This record gives sequence, structure tokens and C-alpha cells, in this order.
Amino acid sequence: MSGIVVDTSVWIDYFAGEEIPLLDGALKQGAVVLPPIVVAELISGAYREKDRSALIEFLEALPLCEANREHWIRVGELRRKCRGKGLSISTPDAHVAQCALDLDALLLSRDHIFASLVGDMRLRLFS
Repeated sequence: MSGIVVDTSVWIDYFAGEEIPLLDGALKQGAVVLPPIVVAELISGAYREKDRSALIEFLEALPLCEANREHWIRVGELRRKCRGKGLSISTPDAHVAQCALDLDALLLSRDHIFASLVGDMRLRLFS
């Protein structure tokens, strides 16, 4: 496995104190890779300066999924393919899924939209 991409839905529960053994193990192994949009989503929800500072420090220790122009073209292609199958996926969710696909990584999420992408799109999901 080439790492674990963790969606915002899981991070929110994790930072609220929920035990998530898979995430704990991946963090200890240095296997977690962050989609840049997840960083923005998490920071936008940290209202207190103390929480925001601690979160930034935590997130800075984790590698980011590379999101160059080619990545964003693949995000758009993923959304187009989904639309062709009658699925509606947001750009942020498509970005998270594409990060997992680009890295051949496991996606850890609680968002049900990703279950629609498993199968012919090669997305490996742990929910």
C-alpha cells in the first residue's frame, strides 16, 4: 500500500476524541497523506486561535498529495466520468478521491459518496 488518504469526515471525529485505530497506526507509520483541500476544510473549522495553531502544527508534519495541473485535470475527468454515470460528486470530494487514486492509496472516509466510486475507478475505500 502506498499510504492512506484521510478525508475530512474522519479527521473531524478523530480530533473530537474518537479512537480510530487505523488512523493511529497510519500516523505512527508515517503513511498518512493529506489532500490540500482537507487542510483548508480543517482549518476553516478551527475557530479558536489555540486550536488553529495546534492543528496547523499537527498538519505541517504530514505530507501533502501533490496537486499540480495534471492532478486537477484528472479531478475534472473524474467528475466528468461520474456525471456520465449519473453520479454527482463535488470538486473537493473528487480531489480527495483523485489523491487516493494518484497514490494508489487507501481512502479512509465516512462520506458515502466515495462508495459510488469503488469498482471500475480503482478506488480503495475503508469506511
